[in-house]
Amino acid sequence: MGQTLSEPVTEKETSHCESEMFKVGASCMQGWRINMEDAHTHKLSINDDKSSAFFAVFDGHGGPRVAKYAGTHLHDLIINHPSYKGDVAEAIRQGYLTLDSDMLDDEDMRDDQAGTTAICVVLKDGKIYCGNAGDSRAIASVNGKVQELSFDHKPNNEKETQRIKEAGGWVAFNRVNGSLALSRALGDFVYKQNEDKKPEEQIVTAYPDVEISELTSDHEFIVLACDGIWDVMSNERVVDFVRQKIAQNVMPEKICEDLMNACIAPSCQMGGLGCDNMTVVIVCILNGEPYEKLVEKCKSSLAQSNESVNNVKSCENLSDEMRIPYEADNCLSVSN
Repeated sequence: MGQTLSEPVTEKETSHCESEMFKVGASCMQGWRINMEDAHTHKLSINDDKSSAFFAVFDGHGGPRVAKYAGTHLHDLIINHPSYKGDVAEAIRQGYLTLDSDMLDDEDMRDDQAGTTAICVVLKDGKIYCGNAGDSRAIASVNGKVQELSFDHKPNNEKETQRIKEAGGWVAFNRVNGSLALSRALGDFVYKQNEDKKPEEQIVTAYPDVEISELTSDHEFIVLACDGIWDVMSNERVVDFVRQKIAQNVMPEKICEDLMNACIAPSCQMGGLGCDNMTVVIVCILNGEPYEKLVEKCKSSLAQSNESVNNVKSCENLSDEMRIPYEADNCLSVSN
């Protein structure tokens, strides 16, 4: 973990936007870190393509330059790639590699020691395309259940370890060459110097995994966040937290702030958990309905869930002779 301050910087940079399809909130906070190295992007349409939306979080390390560069340019490189019109997933893959190549060709960027994770979501033609390089993460809530949209790239993952070793690197203390805690990133060119390997085969690669899923009417929201959030809260806890806030008619941008407040450590004596920069983007899926419709859905669902829990608890308090027939007749039907 990086150096920390004596007191956290809790001021937040918060924004929001919405369309008929999405209501979006985003916020970032420096926290205990000496510098803010994250960046994020939210676009309800990408350039001239009004049928698509783009959201991304970039968790920088070693400095903010690479994260800021990616936040400014990645969406343009994806939508302008020739594959975009017919193969969005390939456009995402090539967009990541092109951005890395562009930085390597830039005299000011190539010697920068910084790097960044990159998690992005493109919503287009009824599909969710999620591109990921690093250990930032995206999840969706589908009727209150977690849908994983990405998977973390850690050096000790078998597939990642194999590539690292074949490119001439090693893994020690769950870190690339004993130093970097993630195995894919934009930038970090010191790990990309094997001339016998392709960009996707380097010790650390910018090549993203791309997961594709259908965007359905059961989708409620998508959360993109850096590992400053996921190190503290599980996927399930984040979905529950956001749903409960939506049920209270809290706006997405305020939910982002509340989530970071819930994750920040009260001190930096906790092994680094809750002491990182934090960035969150929440995309509420409106499906052409007002936000209040989603609020009522979450409120109703949580009320039913609480009723089920209370009924089950009442069964547990019954005497042994009454418990079995009562559970069979009543409690099991409540939980279905």
